[in-house]
Amino acid sequence: MSIDNELIIANLREVYDPEISINIYDLGLIYDISIDQKELEVTITHTLTSAFCPFADEIVNSIQTAGYVPEVISVIVETTFDPPFTMDSVSAETRLVMGW
Repeated sequence: MSIDNELIIANLREVYDPEISINIYDLGLIYDISIDQKELEVTITHTLTSAFCPFADEIVNSIQTAGYVPEVISVIVETTFDPPFTMDSVSAETRLVMGW
């Protein structure tokens, strides 16, 4: 059996940025999901809307939890600000929903 990337994405779509009330995946905060099938390890690279986000710890913990799907033994969450978050990261569909 292999680790299901789509299930991880579905889980990430259940993690919301509390300040914006949009899920972090559609907001463009997830930069990469790397799966090591041999080690049963997932690495999720993400950013935050701001380096001073007051909900950073909560969001990071929720990202880690979202990565634990069947077969996964370890989830590593890497926070980066390179490149920094901009509105260009948000999909056109999500911008429409938000009225942007």
